[in-house]
Amino acid sequence: MKRREFVKSATVTGLAALIGARQAPAEGGRGRYRVGVIGRTGRGNYGHGLDTVWNDVDGVEVVAVADENAQGRERVAKLLKAPKSYADYREMLEKERPAIVAVGPRWLDCHRDMVLACAEVGSHVFLEKPMCRTLVEADEMIAALAAKKLKLAIAHQTRYSPIMGRIAELIGSGRLGEVLELRGRGKEDARGGGEDLMVLGTHVMDLMRLFGGDPQWCFARVWEGGKPVTKAQVREGNEGIGPLAGDEIHATYRFPKRVMGFFSTERAKHGAGSRFGLQIHGTKGIITMNTGSLPSVWWLDDASWQPGQSKAAWMQVTSAGAGKAEPLASGTHARLGNKLIVLDLIRAIETDMQPKGSAYDGRAALEMILATYESHRVGGPVDLPLKNRRHPLTML
Repeated sequence: MKRREFVKSATVTGLAALIGARQAPAEGGRGRYRVGVIGRTGRGNYGHGLDTVWNDVDGVEVVAVADENAQGRERVAKLLKAPKSYADYREMLEKERPAIVAVGPRWLDCHRDMVLACAEVGSHVFLEKPMCRTLVEADEMIAALAAKKLKLAIAHQTRYSPIMGRIAELIGSGRLGEVLELRGRGKEDARGGGEDLMVLGTHVMDLMRLFGGDPQWCFARVWEGGKPVTKAQVREGNEGIGPLAGDEIHATYRFPKRVMGFFSTERAKHGAGSRFGLQIHGTKGIITMNTGSLPSVWWLDDASWQPGQSKAAWMQVTSAGAGKAEPLASGTHARLGNKLIVLDLIRAIETDMQPKGSAYDGRAALEMILATYESHRVGGPVDLPLKNRRHPLTML
């Protein structure tokens, strides 16, 4: 989505009603949407609220739940008032043919197969992040969806926050000056390094692209125990993530208009989680933010990037603008963000447009992640999009 279009779509007008009330389908829409929900209790569950969001949206009807775990299946079917439940998601898709399917499991080992099965029966998809394990899988998923003109929205909640529109306005109006740098860090807890890059870095990569455009190249290094990673350090990640390596990763990206991007993650000794997010450095000031449906966003109107030099004070940015009180009730992080995503997915279906956070955006964030390993593998910068679609850690 172009920045000008993003700003227009994220205006505060109507958002309070959108978030605080249940919504009917848009006028001229196709009426009630039959929804299927896929989860795997104990193996990724239902992600971050990809099941319960449907209770907050009018114009939809959850017709069935699929979960290989009997107890989990019964619990969620009752919670969503779903009349049917299945142990096999493929059987559910074949028999129910839902218009939209929530693919909820956090574990990535099932994403590709579940999305392909949805595409086969003609279902649009709301998918937990990250998109999948490899670019080969992402390419297959996008090809299957595109062949039937289906939409996929990925659960990057921050992209949908109305505050992102206010940030885009500060940049577009010139109040931040020319953007020079995008600086992101992972959560840097016990997952610091490869797991952090994959699980939480996807949010930061998505935000980098939102404000910087598509990166042109990446140069990165990956360390384990203070030494460059080799094939011996590659391991299978938790939760079906696929190959992982490194307890320290540093990546540099080149974006259009001479904008440079940086991402780092390591197992931090102090402040784990407190630096997670993105900073946007411009010639007139800085914007710093964490993630979420209504993230904490602050703006420093100071070209030196040092408050003490100009005596400028940090100013909070809300959905109403810089220095204004937040008019929207946040609710829970996942519930608010997921509702915005679902409503936008329905809009995309009805207008035959891509969602704000589409399958293409999910793949692009994954590509930035895997580019770090590819650059480490070849020992130098790599151009984006990557020519190598295989997982680089399998090729060390």
